[in-house]
Amino acid sequence: MSSPLQGVRIGLVTASASRLGGGVFEAVVTHAAMLRELGAIPQVFALEDARTEEDRSRFGLTEVTACPVSGPRQVGYSPNLLPDLLRADLDCLHLHGIWMYPSAAASRWAARTRRPYFISPHGMLDPWITARGRAKKAVARVLYERTSWRRATALHALTPREATDIARESGRTDSRVVPNAGPLVKAAHPGTVPGPLLVYIGRIHAKKNLVALVQGWSAAQKPADARLVIAGWGDGAAVDDLKLAIAAADGTAEFIGPIFGEAKESLLDSARFIVLPSHSEGLPMAILEAWAKGVPTLMTEECNLAMGFEAGAALRCGYDGEAIAACLTQALDLDGPAWQRMSAAATKLASGPFSAGTVASAWADIYLNALKDAALRSGNG
Repeated sequence: MSSPLQGVRIGLVTASASRLGGGVFEAVVTHAAMLRELGAIPQVFALEDARTEEDRSRFGLTEVTACPVSGPRQVGYSPNLLPDLLRADLDCLHLHGIWMYPSAAASRWAARTRRPYFISPHGMLDPWITARGRAKKAVARVLYERTSWRRATALHALTPREATDIARESGRTDSRVVPNAGPLVKAAHPGTVPGPLLVYIGRIHAKKNLVALVQGWSAAQKPADARLVIAGWGDGAAVDDLKLAIAAADGTAEFIGPIFGEAKESLLDSARFIVLPSHSEGLPMAILEAWAKGVPTLMTEECNLAMGFEAGAALRCGYDGEAIAACLTQALDLDGPAWQRMSAAATKLASGPFSAGTVASAWADIYLNALKDAALRSGNG
């Protein structure tokens, strides 16, 4: 890949530089790697958490600055964050995720430096999300979010649907629409169909609708050796609800907790389908990871990947137990050629619109145009 951003210093700000950040963390890891391939010098700034040091190596050669949090974690106030950003002498800044103190620090950086500033909400302006924690979000809007959205060079939408959410909340209709990039394509099952293993990997949260998934799994018609494996992490209440649902199920569903690295790759390699019956998503990395391995998906419209349905790489699974059961039954009843067609469609999407090269080219253009505009405004163009 060429190096159109050679030497450009780009800061990536996020609430968590560890697995505790879920899909946003994975997106930032990928974004940093993409920027290095483009010749830029990325630097990650994150709020320190319990897994920061353990997961620092995921960023490879990218420098990670972890800023201690003072006060409640859900606010994420860190007095070191803004000074660290200013000392880094960045050419531009990119905020990943909103509703916490990093939004305020990034906005103040933009005001002081007058350099390009981008915001990726990662689905956090979805109506399902904004309807929860209304009081906290109302305070955040007044204190810093609206100012941050106004100061941004542009807001980034993962999908056209998210661009609509951004326009509704911020009043801005100029979002740049660029999907997350998936990993390199490496189909796990060329010419074969894996056993009847269905997998969920991700955060354990009410919005993921996992209790309904387990209920649907119990009601589905399936082979005797079919298994559902749920892997992930989350808050105690959501995990407890999931465990209760599994205990009441038919004995063929299992929760295995967090999974990473080679263990995660092995689980994906063994899956016939990835399941994501979510009520709210940005653009789920788990699905892009699955498609890169040729694993089709069962998902809802809220996964914001309509082209998966259109291309034949995914089936709509619905939201309640009955609808999910019907989709699971349909999926497990597919013959080998039908599954292979879905698998081929998945890898085609992963190597096309969601490939690292396609996404990197879009971001290179966005950053370069913003840097040129900033130079012209400052009289250095």
